[in-house]
Amino acid sequence: MIVRTGIERGVRELQDEEFVPKNNVWCPVGLNSCLVLDNNSHSGFCAGIGPFDVCDRLQESWVEEEYAKKVPTLGELQEQRALDSPLLLYYVLCVLLDDLFMKIPKETVDCVVIGAGVVGIAAARELAMKGREVLVIESASTFGTGISSRNSEVIHAGIYYPPKSLKAIFCVKGRELLYKYCSNHGVPHKQIGKLIVATGSSEIPKLNDLLNRGIENSVDGLKMMEGYEAMRMEPELQCVKALLSPASGIVDSHSLMLSLVGEAENHRTTFCYNTTIIGGHLEGNRLYLHISESEDLEKQIGRFPLHPELILIPKLVVNSAGLSAPSLAKRFNGLNRGVIPASYYARGCYFTLSNIRIPPFNHLIYPIPVDGGLGVHVTLDLDGHVRFGPDVEWIDDIDRISNFLNKFDYSVSVKRVEKFYPEIRRYYPTLKDGSLEPGYAGIRPKLSGPRQSPVDFVIQDEDIHGVPGLINLFGIESPGLTSSMAIAEYIATRFLS
Repeated sequence: MIVRTGIERGVRELQDEEFVPKNNVWCPVGLNSCLVLDNNSHSGFCAGIGPFDVCDRLQESWVEEEYAKKVPTLGELQEQRALDSPLLLYYVLCVLLDDLFMKIPKETVDCVVIGAGVVGIAAARELAMKGREVLVIESASTFGTGISSRNSEVIHAGIYYPPKSLKAIFCVKGRELLYKYCSNHGVPHKQIGKLIVATGSSEIPKLNDLLNRGIENSVDGLKMMEGYEAMRMEPELQCVKALLSPASGIVDSHSLMLSLVGEAENHRTTFCYNTTIIGGHLEGNRLYLHISESEDLEKQIGRFPLHPELILIPKLVVNSAGLSAPSLAKRFNGLNRGVIPASYYARGCYFTLSNIRIPPFNHLIYPIPVDGGLGVHVTLDLDGHVRFGPDVEWIDDIDRISNFLNKFDYSVSVKRVEKFYPEIRRYYPTLKDGSLEPGYAGIRPKLSGPRQSPVDFVIQDEDIHGVPGLINLFGIESPGLTSSMAIAEYIATRFLS
């Protein structure tokens, strides 16, 4: 706190110094640190270019590399008598910070997977089975507490996604791998099929488009049905036409992840829970990861700065941090932030059907897709429980530490049920008032916002961002669960060759 107060006081006193440029500039003040001055906002930050950040807010103020070439040297500052001012304080502070950084313990490791969701676990298992020593770092107390446990648990066929997109390729391939894996390892699942329904004549063209897209994506068994045929299969259903997808199914996602974790551990993968990666920096061609215990990090929410307790030096890094993957990538100092896509967050609530002994449907029932999602659909679990959802509620990002620790708001507002009843009754007209109860909520990591066209999965490697050994996974929303084993296979095949 003394350091922070001193820096802020020094910045105020430096605002009128002649050497301060009109725009942001990096002023090197130590082996690994710099002073960042912003004359427009009348503020400044002392920060580590390499080792670690002294101020989170610096991450929002990176300047172009060519600016660094214009930075005044220590000698030039002396000639301008700038060191007669409080700038000397910065030099002293940064030398102290460099000394602190040098004392942080460092360890060399083979592969690090960031995030123990289903995609991260699958990637860790695949890398381990290829002979690599893998360390999985997860901020929560166990695996699969984020996106992977807050979804519909549906095995998608691959209908919705643009042909030749990563979503289409990985979904179709992943579905095959997933069914095979579940059958061979006793993971509870069931291929119950799906009906995508048009409830009015205006929706029929969109249903035809989905049929054509599914065929182009090599989805087998698709069949267009008249409304009476679909309603014969599902007497509680109301529709004018339906697309049958026999390949769709459901899976117990927790059992799946538990099985994948066990296999990974059997191949020398280590899972490290309650541990958070808070950033990193480049030294040469290696990415150094900054590690903090989650419990200690929680105490720093809203505070300044973030101090790593350990630095890992891996050969390969898979950033599969889900909701926080883009925010984390922005804290890898030296990574070109221009290649990191914008991130958006869509919360979706689920409501469960209560007071029933027999489920009204035997198949998954989906309406025509809507902006931001696949619509409020019927999902069955393996115990026969029925739930409806998710809806789409665009929400704002949260502060970076809370993001890393998955402190998003997952509460389900009872008021949202008012929008569920009319949506569901379009295809399930006999739904009774008061039969829906709050279930749970999930948040989707989107790369496109409201009223924007959907964006494909983004998998970045050295060819895109220039950092050897770093694989960034962005926007791994639905069909991420279905695609998980295909994404893992892709990573291991492409990046270990």
